[in-house]
Amino acid sequence: MKRRVGVLMGGLSSERPISLKTGTAVARALRERGHDVVEIDVGQNLAGELLAGGVQVAWIALHGRFGEDGCVQGLLEVMGIPYTHSGVLASAMAMDKVATKRALMHDSRVSLAGDAVIEKGMETPEGLVFPVVVKPNVGGSTLGMHLAKDHGELSIALGAAFELDTRVLVEEFVAGEEITVTVLDGEAFPAVHIQPDQGFFDFASKYTKGRTTYTCPADLPASTLSEASVAAVAAYETLGCRGVARADFIVRADGTPIFLEINTIPGMTETSLVPMSVGAAGMSFGELCERILNTARRMQAEPPGTL
Repeated sequence: MKRRVGVLMGGLSSERPISLKTGTAVARALRERGHDVVEIDVGQNLAGELLAGGVQVAWIALHGRFGEDGCVQGLLEVMGIPYTHSGVLASAMAMDKVATKRALMHDSRVSLAGDAVIEKGMETPEGLVFPVVVKPNVGGSTLGMHLAKDHGELSIALGAAFELDTRVLVEEFVAGEEITVTVLDGEAFPAVHIQPDQGFFDFASKYTKGRTTYTCPADLPASTLSEASVAAVAAYETLGCRGVARADFIVRADGTPIFLEINTIPGMTETSLVPMSVGAAGMSFGELCERILNTARRMQAEPPGTL
């Protein structure tokens, strides 16, 4: 017996427009495969909307704060509704760039760039080697990310990043090719090679048609791709992810993939990177959406008397 699927989209974050595209595509694909689907544009009355819609399982198509960071996952746990993608802790950890890097820093399978963490109001650390990449600690879709080539550009970049978060990650700039690796149920799929026309994969390059070339499978040495796949699965497992996730890397000139971040709810339009990756392995978009749906669950309930 098929359950009523609530596709949660939109939300309250700055990534709302991308989430609406993801949710619309997923809802359409699930309907085409015979599922009873209700689309929910997530607001502050999500609990009431879930009850009113008779939702029995949630397909989370939210990106950014209050959707990808464990908040919605916690609500669904309390309401007893199974949901797709990672659980509360893994979602919160992966959304926090500093927490992710600190969790992986001792894993020999994952190579990381050097970094500094700056809190709003702090002095800029001495000894930074330019160029550096400035990122809000929490967030996705490369929002607020800037390349700074000197102290002047760093000051501007920090100001922009602090508008989105009070904690900012400043990483050494790693020159190289960008790739991303999809992990589904612990299995790595073919990497996608990302080549922006201006050399830096920022928000505009990611979401402006024609600004970036994508190649899948990635046209890089097999040893590099294998190393990236191992690192992606290592990050997925260490953080406790489930369902689908996507790990991003910069490949240095020596072939070493440097881990950037892992996305626990990656974009899912039919032209997004995850569908592109699994498509190279022969899986259709509809099959992918349904397979993710089939991973939906809750954390194991607390035994009586433990609270």
